[in-house]
Amino acid sequence: MANFLETGRLVLRAFTPVDTDHLIDPDDDPEVMRFINGGRPTSREAVETRVLPRLLHDHPCWGTRGYWAAQERTSGAFLGRFEFRPLDEHSPAVVELGYRPNRAAGGGHGYATEGSRALIHKGFTDLEVERVTANTMAVNTRSRRVMEKSGLSFVRNFTGDWPEAIEGPEHGEVEYGLTRTEWEQR
Repeated sequence: MANFLETGRLVLRAFTPVDTDHLIDPDDDPEVMRFINGGRPTSREAVETRVLPRLLHDHPCWGTRGYWAAQERTSGAFLGRFEFRPLDEHSPAVVELGYRPNRAAGGGHGYATEGSRALIHKGFTDLEVERVTANTMAVNTRSRRVMEKSGLSFVRNFTGDWPEAIEGPEHGEVEYGLTRTEWEQR
């Protein structure tokens, strides 16, 4: 499968079954998983039976994936993953943006912002996207900053029902968004 998207420093490509080890590394890192499940590692079995099948899913409205492996363009090093998937399987109108860099790629390198901006551009220019949405815990300031630097604006605070105890849920979650019209006006 060809690369989905390339930027100055990144290649975003479809995941394949041989990416299991790439997925285990960040999902086994307590710092990476802190705002996802409280820092608990994801088992190999869970990656193989739950995570990877979701990442390999093709969405009917696009005929392609909604999750992308991020690699450094020059070295090919695995940097993490991006989510840019339609919320409705049969309509590309609203997509959810997400990113999960591994520790080496996180924190100040700008990969999450670079990949997010490129996905947003592709969504509005090539994929018939009308609105991009993203959410995180209110206390996840790094993720919120990436959303803001990617052009998304704060929409609302809300309280989600977390199945697992995570530090900081008393502050709730935040949603950010960007419409095609807002993006075109920038």
